[in-house]
Amino acid sequence: MNVALPPQIIPQQSLKALNTFGLDAHCQAYAAIHDEASLQAFLTQPEVQALPKSVLGGGSNLLILGQVEGLVLHNCILGRRVVEDHPTEVVVAVGAGEPWHPFVLWTLENDWGGLENLSLIPGNVGASPIQNIGAYGVEIKDVFVGLRAVHLQTGEVRLFEQAECAFGYRDSIFKRALRGEYIITEVSFRLQKAPHQLQTGYGAIQDELVKLGKSVFTIQDVSCAVIAIRQSKLPDPAQIGNAGSFFKNPEIPRTQFEALKSVHPTLPGYVVDAETMKVPAGWLIEQAGWKGKRIDNYGVHAQQALVLVNYGGAIGREILALSEAIMADVLSKFGISLEREVNVLGA
Repeated sequence: MNVALPPQIIPQQSLKALNTFGLDAHCQAYAAIHDEASLQAFLTQPEVQALPKSVLGGGSNLLILGQVEGLVLHNCILGRRVVEDHPTEVVVAVGAGEPWHPFVLWTLENDWGGLENLSLIPGNVGASPIQNIGAYGVEIKDVFVGLRAVHLQTGEVRLFEQAECAFGYRDSIFKRALRGEYIITEVSFRLQKAPHQLQTGYGAIQDELVKLGKSVFTIQDVSCAVIAIRQSKLPDPAQIGNAGSFFKNPEIPRTQFEALKSVHPTLPGYVVDAETMKVPAGWLIEQAGWKGKRIDNYGVHAQQALVLVNYGGAIGREILALSEAIMADVLSKFGISLEREVNVLGA
């Protein structure tokens, strides 16, 4: 069994290769974290305790503004294991530094269902409960069991069950009351064995499945359909710097939605509950004229208005200013406040 090396502080580390926007930023101090035990010992060191701390995962839902002061802890904790094996389901525990999509492919190889609709989402496993990531009718909370996390000041390990995480739409307690207090080390998921219950009623999944010419579909088929849809709509960060969907889809009162619908008949909306509707942020941004707009070496993607892009050489403050201009314009035109989905790091 390999023993992970203890974390070492590296001064003035470049973060350019560690964020999918490809922004050329640095941090005052950097340390890669490979296991929970060495992390705990590391956090007790006086020079570490004295520094403000930020956590970096896959860098896929992140906008970095210039120099990041303090210590950046890069979560590189790997590992996948089965902790419970039952006739109809399995519980797996996964290191927070594991890349998300390869983990999903591993579950599909084992014919465990539940994550197929979340295929090809960028980032690492540790970010999934923080964001309560979701796509095509499925969210992490639907399969989440619990997680382990280490307090950044005390080094103490805490176990969080689902009820303690306060999951919401792209939201959790780790983005609000406990923001910046913990680093997640392991996440557990409850997955289905066959026969699987497929979630195919959202978006264009059914249209993609029809192309396969089959009468019975598998979780692997659903995954392939989701991958095809995402690849057709979203730019590859390896080709164009981006952080995926930059804004959340806003939820508004039904009365406001109906008033807007009378003025904008093509306004789409999805029922949240009896009094609330969800409106696609991409539609609002496109109608406001921002889709495909380019400013020097950054802008809004031509195929997906939710995605802001760095064509090369942009800085974080420019993209932040673009997002603020979009938010102000949508508020002015529709009376709807957009909220950024990405996390902002740095001064």
